Amino acid sequence: QVQLVESGGGSVQPGGSLRLSCVASGRTFTMGWFRQAPGKEREFVAAIEWPVANTYYADSVKGRFTISRDNAKNTVYLQLNSLKPEDTATYYCAAQSVIRGAVVSATLYDYWGQGTQVTVSS
Repeated sequence: QVQLVESGGGSVQPGGSLRLSCVASGRTFTMGWFRQAPGKEREFVAAIEWPVANTYYADSVKGRFTISRDNAKNTVYLQLNSLKPEDTATYYCAAQSVIRGAVVSATLYDYWGQGTQVTVSS
């Protein structure tokens, strides 16, 4: 069994930054971040593949967010810069249990954290 724990969320002004962390308790492969705002579906944000650390981003966050990992700590990070009000959502860490060839769909991920809230407002 794998457990994921997110942290680092908070409330910031537009243009501000946050760094989210996700610690995995067991073996994981590709890991990603999704977000869900009230009244909207959960959407893909970013992912980082295993074993090669190729990264993928949603068009809405490309150039502003950066995903990275620390294999020794079994931790994935999401650096959120130039935050906009539309980035407000609950951010979820997710992990795949086996090697897969895609990253965008939430159905590809087997483990999920409880989420961390990001609020961007003036």
